Amino acid sequence: MNIAIITGASSGLGTEYYKVIQDEVLDEVWIIARREGALNEISQKYGKIKTRVIPLDLTVDESHEKLLNIIKEENPNIKYLFNNAGFGAYGKLDEIDLSKQTNMIDLNVKALTKITYYALGYMQEGAKIINTASIVAFAPVPNMAVYSATKKYVMSFSRALRHELRKRKINVTAVCPGAMPTEFFTVAGVDSDKKSLINKMPFCNTAKVAKNGFKAAKRGRAVYTPRLLYKFLRLVGKIVPHSILIKFVSA
Repeated sequence: MNIAIITGASSGLGTEYYKVIQDEVLDEVWIIARREGALNEISQKYGKIKTRVIPLDLTVDESHEKLLNIIKEENPNIKYLFNNAGFGAYGKLDEIDLSKQTNMIDLNVKALTKITYYALGYMQEGAKIINTASIVAFAPVPNMAVYSATKKYVMSFSRALRHELRKRKINVTAVCPGAMPTEFFTVAGVDSDKKSLINKMPFCNTAKVAKNGFKAAKRGRAVYTPRLLYKFLRLVGKIVPHSILIKFVSA
């Protein structure tokens, strides 16, 4: 049974990935998020391929074990893994609830790592792993210290894992968009009226990020960044010392 797995599928980029995957030759698509109702809604609205709704809170270890048990029971061939689940929080480290920040690490880093580990045992040559990183992966961002650190992890993890999997011919792509018109800002607690860098940056089209990010993965690319501005910022993040860059990227 050939399948795709999409985490964080109930809204935003995850939903767009679900739409894009409908053109692939698959037996099932497994969509994962906390909100079962939202997953059922997108499945009914956009699903052409048989879809399995798996409501899980991936900040909780028990959810990882439930997913692993489902994988073991079904023994699928995982052709595509979209590690898209994640969230951010805006504010100074000591002003944000600690549990929110540790949950961010659990979801953005721990869950992504564990699910990838589980999936690799069920992947064959030609499989693709698509990890949702961010433009903030290229520089530490004050007022989003934990979030930018988690996305730096995703970037480093993706590049290293890609190298490890070359002999197996499994590609890993990190998708690094800028701001998108999703629920991210509400969850992160970003004030839309606040005059900060994050509110001045142009939005990326979520549907285009999903479509072009998936194309990049299928072409074997390591990183996909949309929009000329964000491609430029990615380059700047490579050549400008972070001690200098950090003065200009405060969220």
